Amino acid sequence: MLTTLPTFAGFGLGLRREHYRDFLETDVPVDFVEVISENFMVDGGQPRHILRQVRERHPMALHGVSMSIGSADGLNHSYLRRLRALVDEIDPLFVSDHLSWSRIDHFNSHDLLPLPYTEEALEIVCDNIMTAQDTLGRSMLFENPSSYIAFPGQAMPEWEFLGEMSRRTGCGLLLDINNVYVSSRNHGLDAYAYLRGIPLDRVRQIHLAGHTQGPELLIDTHDQPVCDDVWSLYAEATTMLGPVATMIERDDAIPPLADLIEELDIARAIRWNKQQMLEAA
Repeated sequence: MLTTLPTFAGFGLGLRREHYRDFLETDVPVDFVEVISENFMVDGGQPRHILRQVRERHPMALHGVSMSIGSADGLNHSYLRRLRALVDEIDPLFVSDHLSWSRIDHFNSHDLLPLPYTEEALEIVCDNIMTAQDTLGRSMLFENPSSYIAFPGQAMPEWEFLGEMSRRTGCGLLLDINNVYVSSRNHGLDAYAYLRGIPLDRVRQIHLAGHTQGPELLIDTHDQPVCDDVWSLYAEATTMLGPVATMIERDDAIPPLADLIEELDIARAIRWNKQQMLEAA
């Protein structure tokens, strides 16, 4: 039986190798950390003893990049068993992955590839989510992707697809604010309409990150600070959401930990200011 989706209103950071010593030897002012699941699931990956030591100090979320929930040939059961072992060891706040696909047969692209938002794709995704959740023994969160192409003949917008996916499977949502912004800019959509369309009662976690301007499109690179437009979108989201976990995601050009803490303090201040405004209204 699946567990009810928990709520957690803390502020956190992605745990990266560059900051291991900080997290092991100092009191880092975060409420939780998030790790990339696959980094700790393979032989020769990052050391599990580091993970266990940090877990003793902070609640932890597991965030996957290789489940390939949109694969038409189903999920990799060996992958799910290894993920279940990690989940049982860490007892994370959340286990999440992406609304995307990356694998066909025995080939893994290591990219988060887009899905057509059709009824056929929705049925495949929902079947795979139910398999994953049954194997893990818990409900998962799935993240809205950054998008660079649009398929012709789609039956529904992305936010409607996410909502129906969540309704059918009981999964929660990880709302990546930067991805909303990147996809909306790339496709000429209204990012604020996206927020109004997504089932916000299913959101349990928020990602904030930076992006890069490519020759024609915005690219979700996670190597820049959060920009002003994404902060504005986050501020709007905080007026619409209940208690959710919020974190800064940085995967490249990783700065000193103090710089990321400063960014996280901006998120704290935005949420606090919005709450004060709502209470005064």
